[in-house]
Amino acid sequence: MADIQAIREELRKHKQDHLVRFYHDLPPAGQEALLRQIESIDLDLIDELIQSHVFHKPLAEPPADLQPPPVVPATPHEPAQRAEHDRAVQRGRELLRAGKVAAFLVAGGQGTRLGYEGPKGCFPATPVTRKPLFQVLAEQVLAAGRRAGKSIPLYVMTSPANDVATRAFFRQNANFGLADPDVFFLCQATMPAIDYEGRIVLEKKDSIALSPNGHGGSLTALRESGALDDMARRGIELISYFQIDNPLVHAIDPLFLGLHDLRRAQVSAKALAKRDPLEKLGNFCMTQGRCMIIEYSDMPEDLARATDEHGRLKFSAGSIAIHVFSRSFVESLTDGGGVGLPYHRADKAVACVNAQGHTVKPDKPNAVKLEMFVFDALPLAERTLILETDRSEEFSPIKNASGNDSPATSLHDQVRRAASWLEEAGIQVPRDAEGQVAAAIEISPLLADSAEELAQKVDPKLEIHVAQTLYLQ
Repeated sequence: MADIQAIREELRKHKQDHLVRFYHDLPPAGQEALLRQIESIDLDLIDELIQSHVFHKPLAEPPADLQPPPVVPATPHEPAQRAEHDRAVQRGRELLRAGKVAAFLVAGGQGTRLGYEGPKGCFPATPVTRKPLFQVLAEQVLAAGRRAGKSIPLYVMTSPANDVATRAFFRQNANFGLADPDVFFLCQATMPAIDYEGRIVLEKKDSIALSPNGHGGSLTALRESGALDDMARRGIELISYFQIDNPLVHAIDPLFLGLHDLRRAQVSAKALAKRDPLEKLGNFCMTQGRCMIIEYSDMPEDLARATDEHGRLKFSAGSIAIHVFSRSFVESLTDGGGVGLPYHRADKAVACVNAQGHTVKPDKPNAVKLEMFVFDALPLAERTLILETDRSEEFSPIKNASGNDSPATSLHDQVRRAASWLEEAGIQVPRDAEGQVAAAIEISPLLADSAEELAQKVDPKLEIHVAQTLYLQ
Protein backbone atom coordinates (compact mmCIF):
# COMPACT_ATOMS: atom_id res chain seq x y z
CA MET A 1 0.00 0.00 0.00
CA ALA A 2 1.28 3.46 -0.87
CA ASP A 3 2.19 5.90 1.90
CA ILE A 4 -0.98 7.95 2.38
CA GLN A 5 0.82 10.68 4.31
CA ALA A 6 3.37 11.18 1.53
CA ILE A 7 0.62 11.24 -1.09
CA ARG A 8 -1.43 13.69 0.96
CA GLU A 9 1.59 15.97 1.27
CA GLU A 10 2.26 15.80 -2.46
CA LEU A 11 -1.37 16.58 -3.22
CA ARG A 12 -1.25 19.55 -0.82
CA LYS A 13 1.65 21.03 -2.80
CA HIS A 14 -0.59 21.00 -5.87
CA LYS A 15 -3.72 22.15 -3.97
CA GLN A 16 -5.43 18.83 -4.66
CA ASP A 17 -5.50 17.27 -1.17
CA HIS A 18 -9.33 17.20 -1.26
CA LEU A 19 -8.91 14.00 -3.29
CA VAL A 20 -8.13 12.05 -0.09
CA ARG A 21 -10.72 13.80 2.07
CA PHE A 22 -12.72 10.59 2.45
CA TYR A 23 -9.79 8.19 2.40
CA HIS A 24 -10.32 6.85 5.91
CA ASP A 25 -14.02 6.24 5.22
CA LEU A 26 -13.14 3.75 2.49
CA PRO A 27 -12.59 0.00 2.71
CA PRO A 28 -9.06 -1.19 1.82
CA ALA A 29 -10.02 -1.98 -1.79
CA GLY A 30 -11.47 1.51 -2.23
CA GLN A 31 -8.38 3.11 -0.70
CA GLU A 32 -6.11 1.19 -3.02
CA ALA A 33 -8.19 2.05 -6.10
CA LEU A 34 -8.21 5.76 -5.24
CA LEU A 35 -4.46 5.92 -4.64
CA ARG A 36 -3.82 4.04 -7.87
CA GLN A 37 -5.80 6.70 -9.76
CA ILE A 38 -3.99 9.53 -8.00
CA GLU A 39 -0.57 8.05 -8.77
CA SER A 40 -1.49 7.83 -12.47
CA ILE A 41 -1.98 11.61 -12.72
CA ASP A 42 0.87 13.91 -13.79
CA LEU A 43 0.22 16.67 -11.25
CA ASP A 44 2.85 19.00 -12.75
CA LEU A 45 1.10 18.79 -16.13
CA ILE A 46 -2.27 19.36 -14.46
CA ASP A 47 -0.91 22.51 -12.79
CA GLU A 48 0.11 23.85 -16.20
CA LEU A 49 -3.21 22.97 -17.80
CA ILE A 50 -5.18 24.57 -14.99
CA GLN A 51 -3.44 27.85 -15.73
CA SER A 52 -3.67 27.59 -19.53
CA HIS A 53 -7.01 25.82 -20.06
CA VAL A 54 -9.15 26.19 -16.92
CA PHE A 55 -8.45 29.67 -15.57
CA HIS A 56 -8.10 30.88 -19.15
CA LYS A 57 -9.73 29.73 -22.36
CA PRO A 58 -7.15 29.14 -25.08
CA LEU A 59 -7.64 31.46 -28.01
CA ALA A 60 -8.91 29.62 -31.07
CA GLU A 61 -8.13 32.44 -33.48
CA PRO A 62 -6.84 30.95 -36.75
CA PRO A 63 -3.62 32.18 -38.37
CA ALA A 64 -3.96 35.22 -40.60
CA ASP A 65 -2.31 33.59 -43.63
CA LEU A 66 -4.70 30.65 -44.08
CA GLN A 67 -4.90 29.21 -47.56
CA PRO A 68 -6.66 26.11 -48.95
CA PRO A 69 -4.40 23.07 -49.19
CA PRO A 70 -3.56 21.08 -52.32
CA VAL A 71 -5.91 18.09 -52.57
CA VAL A 72 -5.47 14.98 -54.71
CA PRO A 73 -8.81 14.45 -56.46
CA ALA A 74 -10.79 11.27 -55.88
CA THR A 75 -11.20 10.87 -59.64
CA PRO A 76 -8.20 11.95 -61.74
CA HIS A 77 -9.02 14.41 -64.49
CA GLU A 78 -5.68 14.69 -66.26
CA PRO A 79 -3.29 12.11 -67.71
CA ALA A 80 -0.61 12.88 -65.12
CA GLN A 81 -3.12 12.40 -62.29
CA ARG A 82 -4.36 9.14 -63.77
CA ALA A 83 -0.80 7.89 -64.11
CA GLU A 84 -0.04 8.76 -60.48
CA HIS A 85 -3.23 7.03 -59.31
CA ASP A 86 -2.26 3.89 -61.24
CA ARG A 87 1.26 3.91 -59.78
CA ALA A 88 -0.13 4.50 -56.30
CA VAL A 89 -2.55 1.57 -56.46
CA GLN A 90 0.27 -0.67 -57.63
CA ARG A 91 2.57 0.61 -54.89
CA GLY A 92 -0.11 0.19 -52.23
CA ARG A 93 -0.63 -3.43 -53.25
CA GLU A 94 3.13 -4.03 -53.17
CA LEU A 95 3.29 -2.68 -49.61
CA LEU A 96 0.42 -4.94 -48.56
CA ARG A 97 2.00 -8.01 -50.16
CA ALA A 98 5.26 -7.20 -48.38
CA GLY A 99 3.53 -6.98 -44.98
CA LYS A 100 4.39 -3.30 -44.53
CA VAL A 101 0.90 -2.12 -43.45
CA ALA A 102 -0.97 -2.26 -40.13
CA ALA A 103 -4.59 -1.37 -39.43
CA PHE A 104 -5.26 0.87 -36.42
CA LEU A 105 -8.84 1.00 -35.17
CA VAL A 106 -9.63 3.70 -32.60
CA ALA A 107 -12.55 2.33 -30.59
CA GLY A 108 -12.54 3.80 -27.10
CA GLY A 109 -16.13 5.03 -27.18
CA GLN A 110 -19.22 3.68 -25.51
CA GLY A 111 -22.62 3.44 -27.21
CA THR A 112 -24.24 5.81 -24.70
CA ARG A 113 -25.37 8.40 -27.26
CA LEU A 114 -26.99 5.59 -29.25
CA GLY A 115 -28.90 4.33 -26.23
CA TYR A 116 -26.70 1.23 -26.34
CA GLU A 117 -25.03 -0.38 -23.33
CA GLY A 118 -21.45 -1.36 -24.04
CA PRO A 119 -18.65 -0.51 -26.48
CA LYS A 120 -19.80 1.30 -29.58
CA GLY A 121 -18.00 -1.32 -31.66
CA CYS A 122 -20.52 -3.93 -30.45
CA PHE A 123 -23.43 -1.91 -31.87
CA PRO A 124 -25.32 -3.79 -34.65
CA ALA A 125 -24.73 -1.67 -37.71
CA THR A 126 -25.53 -3.41 -41.01
CA PRO A 127 -28.88 -3.56 -42.82
CA VAL A 128 -29.42 -7.32 -43.20
CA THR A 129 -27.18 -9.36 -40.89
CA ARG A 130 -26.91 -6.67 -38.19
CA LYS A 131 -23.19 -7.19 -37.92
CA PRO A 132 -21.54 -5.16 -35.17
CA LEU A 133 -19.17 -2.39 -36.18
CA PHE A 134 -16.20 -4.40 -34.91
CA GLN A 135 -17.07 -7.23 -37.29
CA VAL A 136 -17.55 -4.96 -40.30
CA LEU A 137 -14.11 -3.42 -39.86
CA ALA A 138 -12.27 -6.59 -38.80
CA GLU A 139 -13.63 -8.40 -41.86
CA GLN A 140 -12.33 -5.61 -44.07
CA VAL A 141 -8.86 -6.11 -42.63
CA LEU A 142 -9.15 -9.90 -42.97
CA ALA A 143 -10.28 -9.64 -46.60
CA ALA A 144 -7.51 -7.19 -47.48
CA GLY A 145 -4.96 -9.59 -46.03
CA ARG A 146 -6.38 -12.48 -48.06
CA ARG A 147 -6.32 -10.32 -51.18
CA ALA A 148 -2.67 -9.44 -50.58
CA GLY A 149 -1.64 -12.94 -49.58
CA LYS A 150 -0.22 -11.53 -46.35
CA SER A 151 -2.00 -11.09 -43.03
CA ILE A 152 -2.52 -7.52 -41.81
CA PRO A 153 -2.25 -6.98 -38.05
CA LEU A 154 -5.13 -5.09 -36.43
CA TYR A 155 -4.36 -2.81 -33.49
CA VAL A 156 -7.49 -1.90 -31.52
CA MET A 157 -7.39 1.04 -29.13
CA THR A 158 -9.86 0.80 -26.26
CA SER A 159 -10.50 2.98 -23.22
CA PRO A 160 -10.65 2.03 -19.53
CA ALA A 161 -14.46 2.07 -19.81
CA ASN A 162 -14.64 -0.57 -22.54
CA ASP A 163 -11.31 -2.41 -22.58
CA VAL A 164 -12.45 -5.56 -20.79
CA ALA A 165 -15.72 -5.78 -22.74
CA THR A 166 -13.97 -5.21 -26.09
CA ARG A 167 -11.38 -7.90 -25.52
CA ALA A 168 -14.11 -10.31 -24.42
CA PHE A 169 -16.22 -9.51 -27.50
CA PHE A 170 -13.35 -10.29 -29.85
CA ARG A 171 -12.54 -13.46 -27.93
CA GLN A 172 -16.16 -14.63 -28.01
CA ASN A 173 -16.25 -14.06 -31.78
CA ALA A 174 -12.87 -15.68 -32.52
CA ASN A 175 -11.48 -12.30 -33.61
CA PHE A 176 -13.90 -12.38 -36.55
CA GLY A 177 -11.52 -14.67 -38.40
CA LEU A 178 -8.26 -12.85 -37.64
CA ALA A 179 -5.49 -14.93 -36.08
CA ASP A 180 -4.77 -14.27 -32.40
CA PRO A 181 -1.21 -13.00 -33.02
CA ASP A 182 -2.60 -10.46 -35.49
CA VAL A 183 -4.91 -8.69 -33.01
CA PHE A 184 -3.23 -6.31 -30.55
CA PHE A 185 -5.26 -4.40 -27.95
CA LEU A 186 -4.06 -1.17 -26.37
CA CYS A 187 -5.82 1.07 -23.88
CA GLN A 188 -5.66 4.84 -24.08
CA ALA A 189 -4.81 7.04 -21.13
CA THR A 190 -7.22 9.26 -19.23
CA MET A 191 -7.31 12.84 -17.98
CA PRO A 192 -9.13 14.10 -14.88
CA ALA A 193 -11.95 16.62 -15.08
CA ILE A 194 -11.08 19.90 -13.36
CA ASP A 195 -13.60 22.28 -11.84
CA TYR A 196 -13.54 26.01 -12.43
CA GLU A 197 -11.63 26.59 -9.19
CA GLY A 198 -8.80 24.40 -10.42
CA ARG A 199 -9.61 21.30 -8.38
CA ILE A 200 -9.57 17.80 -9.83
CA VAL A 201 -13.13 16.48 -9.64
CA LEU A 202 -13.78 13.65 -7.20
CA GLU A 203 -16.64 11.74 -8.79
CA LYS A 204 -17.15 9.34 -5.88
CA LYS A 205 -15.44 9.02 -2.53
CA ASP A 206 -13.13 6.39 -4.01
CA SER A 207 -12.76 7.58 -7.61
CA ILE A 208 -11.72 10.58 -9.66
CA ALA A 209 -13.76 11.79 -12.64
CA LEU A 210 -11.55 10.49 -15.44
CA SER A 211 -12.23 10.41 -19.18
CA PRO A 212 -10.19 9.27 -22.22
CA ASN A 213 -7.57 11.78 -23.33
CA GLY A 214 -8.98 12.07 -26.87
CA HIS A 215 -8.13 10.38 -30.14
CA GLY A 216 -4.84 12.27 -30.12
CA GLY A 217 -3.93 10.04 -27.21
CA SER A 218 -3.92 7.13 -29.63
CA LEU A 219 -0.39 8.06 -30.70
CA THR A 220 1.06 7.94 -27.18
CA ALA A 221 -0.93 4.75 -26.56
CA LEU A 222 0.86 3.13 -29.50
CA ARG A 223 4.17 3.93 -27.82
CA GLU A 224 3.27 3.10 -24.22
CA SER A 225 1.53 -0.19 -25.05
CA GLY A 226 4.47 -1.57 -27.00
CA ALA A 227 2.45 -1.51 -30.23
CA LEU A 228 5.11 0.53 -32.05
CA ASP A 229 7.75 -1.98 -30.99
CA ASP A 230 5.52 -4.78 -32.22
CA MET A 231 5.09 -3.01 -35.55
CA ALA A 232 8.83 -2.54 -35.89
CA ARG A 233 9.39 -6.23 -35.19
CA ARG A 234 6.91 -7.11 -37.95
CA GLY A 235 8.48 -4.70 -40.44
CA ILE A 236 5.41 -2.42 -40.51
CA GLU A 237 6.05 0.95 -42.15
CA LEU A 238 2.56 2.43 -42.62
CA ILE A 239 -0.35 2.65 -40.17
CA SER A 240 -3.87 2.88 -41.62
CA TYR A 241 -5.87 4.83 -39.01
CA PHE A 242 -9.67 4.83 -38.81
CA GLN A 243 -12.35 5.23 -36.15
CA ILE A 244 -15.06 2.85 -35.05
CA ASP A 245 -18.19 4.76 -36.03
CA ASN A 246 -17.96 4.72 -39.85
CA PRO A 247 -18.97 1.35 -41.41
CA LEU A 248 -18.40 2.68 -44.94
CA VAL A 249 -14.71 3.44 -44.37
CA HIS A 250 -12.19 1.66 -46.60
CA ALA A 251 -10.03 0.43 -43.76
CA ILE A 252 -7.25 -0.67 -46.11
CA ASP A 253 -7.03 1.45 -49.27
CA PRO A 254 -4.16 0.63 -51.68
CA LEU A 255 -4.54 3.99 -53.47
CA PHE A 256 -4.28 5.97 -50.23
CA LEU A 257 -1.36 3.90 -48.96
CA GLY A 258 0.45 4.14 -52.27
CA LEU A 259 0.04 7.90 -52.60
CA HIS A 260 1.31 8.35 -49.06
CA ASP A 261 4.39 6.29 -49.83
CA LEU A 262 5.13 7.73 -53.27
CA ARG A 263 4.95 11.29 -51.96
CA ARG A 264 7.01 10.38 -48.89
CA ALA A 265 4.32 11.81 -46.64
CA GLN A 266 4.57 11.46 -42.87
CA VAL A 267 0.83 11.93 -42.28
CA SER A 268 -1.92 11.68 -44.87
CA ALA A 269 -5.64 12.39 -44.54
CA LYS A 270 -8.80 11.81 -46.50
CA ALA A 271 -11.13 14.72 -47.15
CA LEU A 272 -14.69 15.28 -48.31
CA ALA A 273 -16.01 18.16 -50.33
CA LYS A 274 -18.20 19.92 -47.77
CA ARG A 275 -21.95 19.95 -48.45
CA ASP A 276 -22.20 23.58 -47.35
CA PRO A 277 -19.89 26.21 -45.84
CA LEU A 278 -20.92 25.49 -42.25
CA GLU A 279 -20.98 21.68 -42.34
CA LYS A 280 -19.65 20.30 -39.07
CA LEU A 281 -16.37 18.97 -40.43
CA GLY A 282 -12.89 20.20 -39.60
CA ASN A 283 -11.44 22.46 -42.30
CA PHE A 284 -8.15 21.52 -44.00
CA CYS A 285 -5.99 24.65 -44.32
CA MET A 286 -2.40 25.63 -45.01
CA THR A 287 -0.33 28.06 -42.97
CA GLN A 288 3.38 28.75 -43.36
CA GLY A 289 3.74 25.72 -45.59
CA ARG A 290 2.18 23.34 -43.09
CA CYS A 291 -1.19 21.60 -43.21
CA MET A 292 -3.58 21.96 -40.30
CA ILE A 293 -7.23 21.40 -39.44
CA ILE A 294 -9.37 24.15 -37.97
CA GLU A 295 -12.47 22.85 -36.24
CA TYR A 296 -15.79 24.00 -37.69
CA SER A 297 -16.58 25.75 -34.38
CA ASP A 298 -13.33 27.76 -34.60
CA MET A 299 -13.51 28.66 -38.29
CA PRO A 300 -14.63 32.30 -38.76
CA GLU A 301 -17.84 32.33 -40.78
CA ASP A 302 -16.46 34.74 -43.36
CA LEU A 303 -13.61 32.31 -44.09
CA ALA A 304 -15.95 29.33 -44.09
CA ARG A 305 -18.12 31.08 -46.69
CA ALA A 306 -15.25 32.48 -48.78
CA THR A 307 -15.27 31.50 -52.46
CA ASP A 308 -12.70 31.52 -55.24
CA GLU A 309 -12.93 33.25 -58.62
CA HIS A 310 -15.16 30.43 -59.88
CA GLY A 311 -17.64 30.78 -57.04
CA ARG A 312 -16.54 27.55 -55.36
CA LEU A 313 -15.89 27.29 -51.64
CA LYS A 314 -12.31 28.27 -50.93
CA PHE A 315 -12.04 25.98 -47.91
CA SER A 316 -14.05 23.07 -49.23
CA ALA A 317 -12.02 20.13 -47.88
CA GLY A 318 -13.51 18.65 -44.71
CA SER A 319 -11.84 16.12 -42.41
CA ILE A 320 -13.38 12.68 -41.76
CA ALA A 321 -10.75 11.16 -39.43
CA ILE A 322 -9.18 8.73 -41.89
CA HIS A 323 -5.37 8.84 -41.95
CA VAL A 324 -2.18 7.08 -42.87
CA PHE A 325 0.78 7.57 -40.52
CA SER A 326 4.34 6.55 -41.17
CA ARG A 327 5.46 4.48 -38.20
CA SER A 328 8.76 6.36 -38.10
CA PHE A 329 6.88 9.65 -37.74
CA VAL A 330 4.80 8.37 -34.81
CA GLU A 331 7.99 7.08 -33.21
CA SER A 332 9.64 10.49 -33.52
CA LEU A 333 6.57 12.28 -32.15
CA THR A 334 6.31 10.04 -29.10
CA ASP A 335 10.02 9.72 -28.36
CA GLY A 336 10.47 10.59 -24.70
CA GLY A 337 6.92 9.73 -23.71
CA GLY A 338 5.04 12.84 -24.84
CA VAL A 339 3.45 13.59 -28.16
CA GLY A 340 3.54 17.38 -28.53
CA LEU A 341 -0.15 17.73 -29.38
CA PRO A 342 -2.09 20.58 -27.77
CA TYR A 343 -4.94 19.95 -25.37
CA HIS A 344 -8.44 21.17 -26.19
CA ARG A 345 -10.96 22.34 -23.61
CA ALA A 346 -14.56 21.13 -23.34
CA ASP A 347 -16.93 22.44 -20.66
CA LYS A 348 -19.05 19.62 -19.25
CA ALA A 349 -21.53 18.85 -16.49
CA VAL A 350 -19.61 16.33 -14.36
CA ALA A 351 -21.04 14.45 -11.38
CA CYS A 352 -19.03 15.09 -8.23
CA VAL A 353 -18.92 14.56 -4.48
CA ASN A 354 -19.43 17.63 -2.30
CA ALA A 355 -17.69 18.37 1.00
CA GLN A 356 -20.30 16.36 2.88
CA GLY A 357 -19.70 13.28 0.71
CA HIS A 358 -22.97 13.54 -1.19
CA THR A 359 -23.12 13.01 -4.96
CA VAL A 360 -24.11 16.09 -6.95
CA LYS A 361 -25.26 15.86 -10.57
CA PRO A 362 -25.15 19.39 -12.03
CA ASP A 363 -27.51 20.44 -14.80
CA LYS A 364 -24.99 22.83 -16.35
CA PRO A 365 -21.23 22.71 -16.97
CA ASN A 366 -19.18 22.75 -13.80
CA ALA A 367 -15.84 21.43 -15.02
CA VAL A 368 -13.37 21.24 -17.87
CA LYS A 369 -12.44 18.05 -19.69
CA LEU A 370 -9.19 18.02 -21.65
CA GLU A 371 -8.37 15.97 -24.72
CA MET A 372 -5.96 15.83 -27.64
CA PHE A 373 -6.99 15.51 -31.28
CA VAL A 374 -5.06 13.28 -33.65
CA PHE A 375 -5.31 15.73 -36.54
CA ASP A 376 -3.08 18.15 -34.62
CA ALA A 377 -0.21 15.93 -35.76
CA LEU A 378 -0.60 17.34 -39.28
CA PRO A 379 1.23 20.66 -38.72
CA LEU A 380 4.03 18.76 -36.98
CA ALA A 381 4.79 16.91 -40.21
CA GLU A 382 7.03 18.28 -42.91
CA ARG A 383 5.27 16.29 -45.63
CA THR A 384 1.53 15.68 -45.74
CA LEU A 385 -0.96 14.52 -48.35
CA ILE A 386 -4.72 15.03 -48.60
CA LEU A 387 -6.78 12.70 -50.77
CA GLU A 388 -10.36 13.59 -51.60
CA THR A 389 -12.82 10.73 -51.32
CA ASP A 390 -16.44 10.30 -52.35
CA ARG A 391 -18.94 10.84 -49.54
CA SER A 392 -21.34 8.24 -50.90
CA GLU A 393 -18.52 5.71 -51.09
CA GLU A 394 -16.81 6.14 -47.78
CA PHE A 395 -18.56 8.23 -45.15
CA SER A 396 -21.72 7.59 -43.16
CA PRO A 397 -20.87 7.56 -39.46
CA ILE A 398 -23.07 6.35 -36.62
CA LYS A 399 -22.81 9.02 -33.94
CA ASN A 400 -26.33 10.02 -32.89
CA ALA A 401 -29.42 8.07 -31.88
CA SER A 402 -31.53 9.89 -34.48
CA GLY A 403 -31.28 12.57 -37.15
CA ASN A 404 -28.04 13.10 -39.07
CA ASP A 405 -25.22 10.57 -38.63
CA SER A 406 -27.53 8.06 -36.99
CA PRO A 407 -28.14 4.33 -37.46
CA ALA A 408 -31.03 5.16 -39.80
CA THR A 409 -28.96 7.37 -42.11
CA SER A 410 -26.03 4.95 -42.10
CA LEU A 411 -28.23 1.95 -42.94
CA HIS A 412 -29.74 3.92 -45.81
CA ASP A 413 -26.28 4.82 -47.11
CA GLN A 414 -24.98 1.27 -46.78
CA VAL A 415 -27.90 -0.05 -48.88
CA ARG A 416 -27.47 2.76 -51.38
CA ARG A 417 -23.75 2.00 -51.84
CA ALA A 418 -24.40 -1.73 -52.20
CA ALA A 419 -27.04 -1.02 -54.85
CA SER A 420 -24.68 1.32 -56.68
CA TRP A 421 -21.96 -1.36 -56.79
CA LEU A 422 -24.43 -3.90 -58.13
CA GLU A 423 -25.69 -1.52 -60.80
CA GLU A 424 -22.11 -0.85 -61.89
CA ALA A 425 -21.77 -4.62 -62.29
CA GLY A 426 -24.81 -4.64 -64.59
CA ILE A 427 -27.30 -5.97 -62.02
CA GLN A 428 -30.74 -4.38 -62.05
CA VAL A 429 -31.76 -3.07 -58.62
CA PRO A 430 -35.44 -2.30 -57.88
CA ARG A 431 -36.18 1.30 -56.98
CA ASP A 432 -39.32 3.14 -55.94
CA ALA A 433 -40.91 6.13 -57.64
CA GLU A 434 -38.48 8.47 -55.87
CA GLY A 435 -35.45 6.48 -56.96
CA GLN A 436 -34.79 4.95 -53.55
CA VAL A 437 -33.59 1.34 -53.37
CA ALA A 438 -36.62 -0.90 -52.84
CA ALA A 439 -34.78 -3.82 -51.22
CA ALA A 440 -32.54 -4.45 -48.24
CA ILE A 441 -29.06 -5.26 -49.57
CA GLU A 442 -25.80 -5.96 -47.76
CA ILE A 443 -22.45 -6.97 -49.24
CA SER A 444 -19.98 -8.74 -47.00
CA PRO A 445 -16.50 -7.19 -46.84
CA LEU A 446 -15.24 -10.75 -47.33
CA LEU A 447 -16.78 -10.76 -50.80
CA ALA A 448 -15.79 -7.37 -52.17
CA ASP A 449 -14.44 -4.00 -51.09
CA SER A 450 -15.27 -2.12 -54.29
CA ALA A 451 -17.59 -2.04 -57.25
CA GLU A 452 -14.77 -3.37 -59.42
CA GLU A 453 -14.16 -6.42 -57.25
CA LEU A 454 -17.88 -7.11 -56.92
CA ALA A 455 -18.27 -7.05 -60.71
CA GLN A 456 -15.73 -9.88 -60.96
CA LYS A 457 -17.54 -12.05 -58.40
CA VAL A 458 -21.29 -11.45 -58.63
CA ASP A 459 -23.48 -13.76 -60.70
CA PRO A 460 -24.46 -11.73 -63.78
CA LYS A 461 -27.85 -13.49 -63.75
CA LEU A 462 -28.64 -12.29 -60.22
CA GLU A 463 -32.20 -11.00 -59.88
CA ILE A 464 -33.29 -8.73 -57.06
CA HIS A 465 -36.97 -8.24 -56.30
CA VAL A 466 -38.90 -5.48 -54.60
CA ALA A 467 -38.82 -5.80 -50.79
CA GLN A 468 -36.25 -8.61 -51.00
CA THR A 469 -33.69 -9.04 -48.24
CA LEU A 470 -30.36 -9.91 -49.84
CA TYR A 471 -26.99 -10.68 -48.25
CA LEU A 472 -24.11 -11.28 -50.65
CA GLN A 473 -21.19 -13.15 -49.15
